[in-house]
Amino acid sequence: MAKSDNPKIITLLEPDDEYPHEPGEEVNYNESMYLNGFDLERGTGAWFRIGNRVNEGYAEMTVCIYLPGGRVGFLYKRPEITSNDEMRAGGLHIEVVEPLEHIRVTFSGRVCVLDDPSQMANPREAFSNNPMIETEVSLDFRGVAPVTGGRWVYEDGTEIEQDAETSFYKAHYEQHVSVAGSILVGDEAFELDGFGLRDKSWGPRYWQAMSWYRWLPMIFGPDFAMMLSIVQRDADPDASSNRGGVVMHNGEYEKIIDCTIETDYDDRGYQTAIRCWAKTDRREYDVVGEPISLIPLRNRRTTPDGEQLETRITEAMTRYECDGRTGMGMSEYLDQLVDGEPNGVVAGQ
Repeated sequence: MAKSDNPKIITLLEPDDEYPHEPGEEVNYNESMYLNGFDLERGTGAWFRIGNRVNEGYAEMTVCIYLPGGRVGFLYKRPEITSNDEMRAGGLHIEVVEPLEHIRVTFSGRVCVLDDPSQMANPREAFSNNPMIETEVSLDFRGVAPVTGGRWVYEDGTEIEQDAETSFYKAHYEQHVSVAGSILVGDEAFELDGFGLRDKSWGPRYWQAMSWYRWLPMIFGPDFAMMLSIVQRDADPDASSNRGGVVMHNGEYEKIIDCTIETDYDDRGYQTAIRCWAKTDRREYDVVGEPISLIPLRNRRTTPDGEQLETRITEAMTRYECDGRTGMGMSEYLDQLVDGEPNGVVAGQ
């Protein structure tokens, strides 16, 4: 069916989208669920992710627990999977209790506990030189706002064609949440009672599809939260970036129409201080962020012609200040490594 020069694109989302979809034929099809949660008073938090890459025969499974004193309990695996029927891999289970309302996360296994999380820049050494500790997690995430986002299609329902090689997802949605439950790492037990954000995406994905991005989900309470993002898809430093996000007030989302993120870095290119500005149709916001516990992660891929590609993602539990309120969240910075250097940091972003 021929499309006009400017076909209208709409967003669709149904409760069934909470469950795994029929995988596309793309080799790099990925069905991903991610959840984070933080307790401001205790200075603790965690995030969890399963990305089913069933056409490649494995799942990306990650558990990251921010422990008191800047320590991190971390696990990454690529367990073998043969279907996309559920989000369960490597001891981690993400269960839909009530679509678009309630998600339960459980984990049973061992995580690597790092006094110095920066050691994960070299995963082999980090896992070899730090203890693996038995861990149990049981957390319930409940929406404090409606879901924002969904699947983008043309107005008549026709799918939008994508280039799998340059795709990050074909559908994506997010939701700010409350989180409550328990985490046990060895003999160290604590309750997690706070707030966070969860997202879901599906479709073809390579981590190298983005040149760089900055993703800042944060929540100040059940009535006030934000998500800011700046995404640069084109490696050309002069290319325009996509700047946006949402502000949540009392259970309703308002679109961010423009934003800036300024970052201070240390000599390793890890974020140390963040200053943000965001604008909606109603008002402007100034936000200050302080990363308080950061772990550097990476993804490597060899292209069919033998080129070695490497992506770095720094994941920092971050304290935020806005409108006189203190909140918690993440600062997730993705960069492609070019000659060993993170390209977005080099570009001053």
